[in-house]
Amino acid sequence: MTLLNNYYESASIILFGIGLATLMLNRNLIKKIIGMNIMDTSIFLFLVAKGYITGRKAPIITTGFEGIDAYVNPIPSALILTGIVVAVSVTAFLLALTVKIYEAYGTVDLEIILNLKGDAYADNNKLPLG
Repeated sequence: MTLLNNYYESASIILFGIGLATLMLNRNLIKKIIGMNIMDTSIFLFLVAKGYITGRKAPIITTGFEGIDAYVNPIPSALILTGIVVAVSVTAFLLALTVKIYEAYGTVDLEIILNLKGDAYADNNKLPLG
């Protein structure tokens, strides 16, 4: 098992690292969402690569059953499709949430939002001097 023989797995690990770095190093919320999507895609690629077996066919029987060893297991593909639907839904939710955050704070920079949120919290919790 070498790196060159498993190029799909290697590519998925590299993509996961790129997505994680994007997620951790950027302050922009849109870029963080893009990083999360890159990570999702890399996981899907990894699972597809692990579920595929060279020389086997899709489990669609048209002419006759050829035995279990002639077909690829359909469960990983079904799980990946479900994962893609969930990832798209989460992305849509995060983008809608980002729009609301932009409307509230006027920026998508996480550091500025946290500073504004901290200032608002400090202003609301001042003790009255009497």
